[in-house]
Amino acid sequence: MGKPRGIRTARKYVTHRREQRWHDKGYKKAHLSSRWVKPFEGSSHAKGIVLEKVGVEAKQPNSAIRKCVRVQLIKNGKKITAFVPNDGCLNFIEENDEVLVAGFGRKGHAVGDIPGVRFKIIKVANVSLWALFRGKKERPRS
Repeated sequence: MGKPRGIRTARKYVTHRREQRWHDKGYKKAHLSSRWVKPFEGSSHAKGIVLEKVGVEAKQPNSAIRKCVRVQLIKNGKKITAFVPNDGCLNFIEENDEVLVAGFGRKGHAVGDIPGVRFKIIKVANVSLWALFRGKKERPRS
């Protein structure tokens, strides 16, 4: 069977297009998202409070414990797990610190071998984590 042809087929075309839209991944994500899918609620970054430090086991075939932190976002109280990049940067983060969190790269998906972690830490106590790691700046005394 081919396409419907004729003078009165416009409705059929419109309904078919409407049904086919749901097979588009981007359209489906935009129109079906639940409240927990987007903790940032549309923004690129969010501030939060560190609840605890956690180690997340890497997926097979890798064998490692990736350093992450549990963060409660200030704007809506949602709890997320965020990756701490660079070697030894977990030492700059303490519980109850205020951190700036950003997305991790794959439009809401986990990255690499870290299961379920969709965010990364950018700043700690309003100081860039990269600057702390490089030794350019020091943590402010609290």
